[in-house]
Amino acid sequence: MDSLLFLCARRIVAHRPLPALPADLYPILFQAAFLDGRPLVLRDLVTAWPFPVLNFQRLVGRRELLRDHPCKLCVQAVILAVVAQLRRDLEEPGRDSRWVWEFRDGHNLGSSSIHVSFPAGSFPVFPPRRFRLRLLDMTGLPDAASGRAPDGMSVWSGTVALAKACVEVSKHQREFQRRGSKRHKGRSGAATAAAAPQPPGVDVHADLFVNGTSYGILRDALQTGAAGPLRLKCREFQAEELSASGIVTLLESLDPSCVRRVDLRFNNLGLTGLSVILPHLSRFPELRSLKLQYSNVDVRRPTPESAIGIRCLAGQLGMLPSLRELNLGSSRLSGNLRQILCDLQAPLESLELAFCSLLPADLAFLSQSFHAPALKRLDLSGHDFSQSLLEPLRLLLEETSASLLHLDLMECRMADSHLDALLPTLRRCSRLRFLGLYGNSLSTAALKDLLQKTLELLDLRLVVYPFPVDCYKPEAPSESGWNYEEPMDGERLAAASAEISRMLANSGRTDLVWTYNPYGHGAMDYFSL
Repeated sequence: MDSLLFLCARRIVAHRPLPALPADLYPILFQAAFLDGRPLVLRDLVTAWPFPVLNFQRLVGRRELLRDHPCKLCVQAVILAVVAQLRRDLEEPGRDSRWVWEFRDGHNLGSSSIHVSFPAGSFPVFPPRRFRLRLLDMTGLPDAASGRAPDGMSVWSGTVALAKACVEVSKHQREFQRRGSKRHKGRSGAATAAAAPQPPGVDVHADLFVNGTSYGILRDALQTGAAGPLRLKCREFQAEELSASGIVTLLESLDPSCVRRVDLRFNNLGLTGLSVILPHLSRFPELRSLKLQYSNVDVRRPTPESAIGIRCLAGQLGMLPSLRELNLGSSRLSGNLRQILCDLQAPLESLELAFCSLLPADLAFLSQSFHAPALKRLDLSGHDFSQSLLEPLRLLLEETSASLLHLDLMECRMADSHLDALLPTLRRCSRLRFLGLYGNSLSTAALKDLLQKTLELLDLRLVVYPFPVDCYKPEAPSESGWNYEEPMDGERLAAASAEISRMLANSGRTDLVWTYNPYGHGAMDYFSL
C-alpha cells in the first residue's frame, strides 16, 4: 500500500509547473514522477536537483518497480535535463542561454523523440543557478528488450542514448571553447586558455551494452568524452558480435576503477581472440564477473596449439584477483577444466559450465578443488547425467552443499531414478534458493516426491520443473528425454500443475514458487546472491 507521502507526491507531479519545494521532497517527487510516467516533470526536477547524487535504484526503490516501469521517455528526460544544464553551465555569464535540442532515438529505437527548449531562467522550481548534480547513477536499470514493458528502454538503447548525450555535450564544449579562444585572441593578440572556468561536469555510472550497430557512437563517447562535462563510467560491460580488436578498443577506453562485470558472449573469439582480449582485463581491479559463453572454444581434441591456448587462458584468468564469477557456457572443455582454473588466486563463488561437454574427471577435479565449498551458483545444464556423470555430480553437490544457493540442471537427460539418487544430497543443500530442472524426463509422481522432500529447505524460493513425461500424448512417446516438437496433453498438464499447487498450498509454503515456465522469473544472478 502506498504511503500518504507518496500519494501526496503523486498529486503534486500531476500538475505543472511545480511550485517552489523544499529539497527533502525531491526524492519522493522523482519516484512518483518516474512511476507515473511523467517525463516533463522529471525534466524539471532534475534541472533543479538539489543534491550532488541522483541514483535511480535508490530513488525508485525495488528492482521490480524499475522492471515494470522502465519508461523510455522518462529515462530520456533525465538524460536530456542533465545535458541541458551542462550546456547552460558552459555558457558565458550574462549570455542568453536559450537553445533547442531535439533528441531522437536513433537506429531501431522507434520514432519517439523529445523536443526540449530551455530558456534561461525558465525553470519553475528554483531560480537559475549552477548545476549541483555531480553523479548520475543509472546502473541496475532492467533490460526491457524482452518486451515486458512495451515502452521500456533496453540496456542497448540506454547505452546509445547516453553515448549520444556525451558526444553532444563534448561537441558543445569544444565549440564554446573555440568561440572563447577567438574572443581572447581579439582582445590580447594571442589565443589564451584564460576563458571562464569550466564546470566540474557530471559522472554517469551505467551498465553498457554494445554491438556492431552501436560500436561507433560508444567508442566516440568513451574516447572524446572522457575529459568532457558528461563522463561515462561503466559498471557492467557487455559486448556482442564484435571483433577482438573492437572489444580491446572499448575496454581500453573504460575507467578502470568502476568495472565489475565483463560479458563477452556471442563474439566467436576462440582461444586466439581470448588471448588478445583477456590481458586488457587486468586493468580492472574490481572485476568480479567474467562471462565468455558462446566464444567458440573447443579443446576436445588436444593439439599443441590448444595446449598453448589453454595455458595462456589460465594464466590470464589468474591475473584477475577479484574474480568470483566465471561463465564458460557452450565451450567444449572436455578434460581441461583443471588446466583452465588452476591459476585462479581465490575460489569462485559462481561457475556456469552449461553445455561444456564435461567429463567425469572435470567434475571430480571441481569437487576436490577449493572452489567447491565456496560455490553459491552452479550451472551444469546440458550434460548427460543419466550415465557416468551422475556419481561425480552427487559427490560435487556433497562438497558444495553448505554454500550452494542456485543450481541449474536443465536439459540433463535425468529420469526419475537419477533424481531419486540425487535427492538425499539435494536435501543437504540447506541454503538452496533456486533449483532448475527444466527439460528433464521426470514424471508427475517424481516431481511430487521432490516437492514433498524439499519442503524442509526453508530458503528455497523457486523451482523450475519440466513438463511431466506423463503429460505428453501417448502417440508421441519420448525416447531422448526432451523434444520441443512433441505434442502436449493440455488437460493432463493442467491437472499436474493444479496438483502441485494444492500441495504447496497445503504445506503453507506460500513463499515457494513451482513453475514449468523457465522465463520471466528474474533468475538470480551472482550479485543478487
